[in-house]
Amino acid sequence: MNDLELDVRGLKCPLPILRTKKALADMTTGMVLRVVATDPGTVKDFAAFARQTGHELLSTGEQSPDGVAGEFVFLIRRK
Repeated sequence: MNDLELDVRGLKCPLPILRTKKALADMTTGMVLRVVATDPGTVKDFAAFARQTGHELLSTGEQSPDGVAGEFVFLIRRK
């Protein structure tokens, strides 16, 4: 279950991480943020972001709405 959703589709590095950082700052400990992105670089970026910040990357996946691949979904629990 996610507490908040952030749509960063169409944004390129570093904007998805910056928007995620801002969203997490407004959340309380233990809340889960669902992030949807289209930049393939976000897969590595979010893994590094979680390691560096201590937030827990619960899952990383790729979804294909309308049968088109290329949307990445991340679940991040705020530390």
